[in-house]
Amino acid sequence: MKGCSSLGRRRYAVLLNVDDTCPSDGPPYVVDIKEAATAAAPRRDGASIPRDNAKRVVEGARHLTPMLGDRMIAARLDGCTVVVRELMRQDLKLDSERLSEDDAVKAAHFLALVVGRAHAGQMDAGTREAWLAELRKCRTKSRTAPTWLWDSIVELMAVHEVDYFGHCRRFAHDRPSR
Repeated sequence: MKGCSSLGRRRYAVLLNVDDTCPSDGPPYVVDIKEAATAAAPRRDGASIPRDNAKRVVEGARHLTPMLGDRMIAARLDGCTVVVRELMRQDLKLDSERLSEDDAVKAAHFLALVVGRAHAGQMDAGTREAWLAELRKCRTKSRTAPTWLWDSIVELMAVHEVDYFGHCRRFAHDRPSR
């Protein structure tokens, strides 16, 4: 329930023991293999963004967080573009339940700036201005989200819940009874 960007996409977690001749060297590596989705943000004409979805994700990660991006590779798995990376403790997502409301707002603002700047860098000036105009048009003086954003989030949450409970049902159905 930590995220929903992988719903409906291929995703695998793999335990990988690189050298089993000396098991005392530590636990196996945990590798995440995730299908690379098509970009939602428009692409600037002539931008040097890779057309391959996995290569684009890796390149973006290298620009935003080099320490993470340098641990990722683009690959193909059964005809599908995927991103492969080692999972590490420092990759754990933010636990927002432990933040005060003020700190959560500050963290959300910072993360929105990072993502916004990354997407804005892929757009030409005209497209960027059109997006800003659309966002400003929907902005209210209160902290309520624009209707289109709220509807998108609610729809995504609903899809997530349906898929999650479907998974739980299949998992429970496939288990041998006790």
